[in-house]
Amino acid sequence: MTGELGERKILLGVTGSIAAYKAADLCSQLGKLNADVHVVLTRNAARFVGEPTFRALTRNPVIADLFDEPLDRRIAHIDLAQSADVVLVAPASANTIAKYANGIADDMLSTCLLATPSSTPVMIAPAMNTVMWEHPATTANLALLASRGVRIVQPGHGVLACLDVGVGKLADIPEIVKAVTAIFAETQDFRGKRLLITAGATREPLDPIRFLTNRSSGKMGYAIAMCAAARGAQVTLVSGHTSVPSPCGITLVFVETAEEMCAACIDLFPDSDLFVGAAAVADFTPATYSASKIKKSTDKDEFTLTLKRTTDIAAALGQIKRRGQVTVGFAAETEDLVSNAKLKITSKKLDLIAANDVTAEGAGFETDTNVVTLVWPNGETAALPKLSKRETADRILDAALLLLDGVTGRRGDGERWREGEGQSG
Repeated sequence: MTGELGERKILLGVTGSIAAYKAADLCSQLGKLNADVHVVLTRNAARFVGEPTFRALTRNPVIADLFDEPLDRRIAHIDLAQSADVVLVAPASANTIAKYANGIADDMLSTCLLATPSSTPVMIAPAMNTVMWEHPATTANLALLASRGVRIVQPGHGVLACLDVGVGKLADIPEIVKAVTAIFAETQDFRGKRLLITAGATREPLDPIRFLTNRSSGKMGYAIAMCAAARGAQVTLVSGHTSVPSPCGITLVFVETAEEMCAACIDLFPDSDLFVGAAAVADFTPATYSASKIKKSTDKDEFTLTLKRTTDIAAALGQIKRRGQVTVGFAAETEDLVSNAKLKITSKKLDLIAANDVTAEGAGFETDTNVVTLVWPNGETAALPKLSKRETADRILDAALLLLDGVTGRRGDGERWREGEGQSG
């Protein structure tokens, strides 16, 4: 009989902590829920609990070395990472957390973590001494991982193996199991929906060396793309320049200029259900392009640059939007936030706009957090607190889903969002 986890494939990483022995019980409990568990041990974890224990509990090969290749046709770390329904590291040592946060891949587990698609849920359950847990490096590493969407099962308080008393003991196994099952209970509410998302900064060339651009990192747009994919959407991401890695499981279209981004969006929009314009698109581009480097004049202290307006992508899509399609925009402002957002939502025929004051603490470009106010065409607004960009992305998607499902007309969209999806998280 199929258990609660329905033969879901779980990649379990076990690291060098005395709590590694508890991972055996974790394997057992997940197996009783009919999970298909595949274990990767770090070298130090194997000194606490051996491979035969996990092989007996899971009835699957256990990998402890980067060069172990038990699979005939595929490279092990790629197959394990990309075929897993969820990746769980329990216990997660301070060392493994640090490696994961900083992109180090020097053993099988850290390599698997880097090879895991961005749409696959990753969960870690830390276990370490209290002083290590509270160290600024560990705090910063955990915050960085959380901003990337990694789920953290907080450690418990109690007597540790070193006989210190404090926070750092591995969370109780039933709590970890509950957190895993909760992932699979999450709704795939965007399944069957096709999303077109823009992200990053456009670059407008002056000459072969110079260009005009802005400070956008692309983090907000990429977060929306990854959250939508995790919720079952088919996502196409039209990306300008960014400082974030390319996500797996998402169709990426790279562009350079505002006009290239506009052309790509106009081409892709007819087959999309939802458009989210999170890119920082240049409003102006040089009127002329110099095929050779513009030289500095020796007899002039000033240089005049003539600019021309670029096509407004959201407004262009608003003109060709068909019934049933939804368009969501962003408004990065430094003053009169809501009033400017209301003007944009009308002029561009948007169904929703996410406005943020880029001068506010925790908001704007290059940060891992955002502070957004949602604005609807009827004038309703909803101010969100400072959240990670992944949390902000989910709130925006909650609101967009209500519009996609057509549940409008009886009450305001903002009121409906506050009563339902917008309250999640």
